[in-house]
Amino acid sequence: MDFTLPESAQAVQRGIADICSRYDLGYWQRCESEKKWPEEVWAELAKGGWLGLAVPEEYGGGGQGLLELAVATETLSASGAAGGAAFTYVLTPGFGALTLARHGSAEQRAELLPGLATGEVETCFALTEPDAGSNSLAITTSARRDGGDYVVNGQKIWITGVQRATWMLLVTRTVPAAEASPRTDGLTVFLVNVPEAVAAGRLSYRPIPKMGANTTPSNMVFVDDLRVPADRVVGEVDRGVAVLWDILNPERILLAASALGTAEVALRVAVGYAKEREVFGRPIGANQSIAFPLAQVKAKIELARLMIYKAAWCFDRRLPSGTEANIAKLTASQAAWEAADAAFQTHGGMAYSLEYPVARLLADARIGKVAPVTEELLLNYLATQVLGLPRSF
Repeated sequence: MDFTLPESAQAVQRGIADICSRYDLGYWQRCESEKKWPEEVWAELAKGGWLGLAVPEEYGGGGQGLLELAVATETLSASGAAGGAAFTYVLTPGFGALTLARHGSAEQRAELLPGLATGEVETCFALTEPDAGSNSLAITTSARRDGGDYVVNGQKIWITGVQRATWMLLVTRTVPAAEASPRTDGLTVFLVNVPEAVAAGRLSYRPIPKMGANTTPSNMVFVDDLRVPADRVVGEVDRGVAVLWDILNPERILLAASALGTAEVALRVAVGYAKEREVFGRPIGANQSIAFPLAQVKAKIELARLMIYKAAWCFDRRLPSGTEANIAKLTASQAAWEAADAAFQTHGGMAYSLEYPVARLLADARIGKVAPVTEELLLNYLATQVLGLPRSF
């Protein structure tokens, strides 16, 4: 058993860290307060080829996998981006490149992967609905065949990055949930050209005001009689669940990597303050009530990192990775929240000051416990699917 990261992942660490060294915590604070996408960092990542890690080499990418994407996400997040790093690597390299490299048709790969490798093409993912929530199988956005097209109608919520996306991976029901047997049947994933659909008046969106992660807007999305050509199906009609799992598991792993980075930067900020701040004649870090929670966070960070890397390793080898992805997401989100909370407590009243990054880190860390799937559902999966305990519904 070898715990050494492959050279490909180490190269990603070095490359991303080199770019991030030019952007301090103040830069990420400004991006958040101004609700501004980190254009400068995005441009450097694109120029260096770091956005095309998961694009096969024949399409101009790095030919790497989810492990390298996770390492990139963690490194960017730990540099100071925190939760803002998640969307940089989830939206386009994750939702777009990774999905199409594995499930796209030859035509879809040839058309989209070169642009995804350079960052010229961007993607978003639309699954969650107002009434279905975490019960993804209960979505009602429908797609019915009409000649060579499908006509799509429905609503989505918390869809991040629509404003920048060239293409949306849109999850629909081609068989209503009540008629599907098993319930996982009847799902179909489509590629939707966002600018074209918006220009035609068939797709619209409305940003949702939110407490954090404001570098990228999240939206309500409305789809009205949108015609999508049949050749825009990703995978198979009615068999989209196979594509869906290969989107959701990487999403959880990448968000876990972002949470891990958030925990790292929160711990770094807390330790720095605990060394410098003196009360009663000594640094507050000399007090065990400050030191021990920070030490506990460090232990949890290292444990979460092992599971994130294992989950990504399993996915890249096409081994079952659902349990590992869920554990990675659970443990990393918990580590992030505990780190941000400890950083807040370490700073005391100064944590309320927006001159410090603690409030931003706390908001970024908190969302990981509820999105894209709640902590309770992760635990329910482990209880019923792994431990074999009886279901409550």
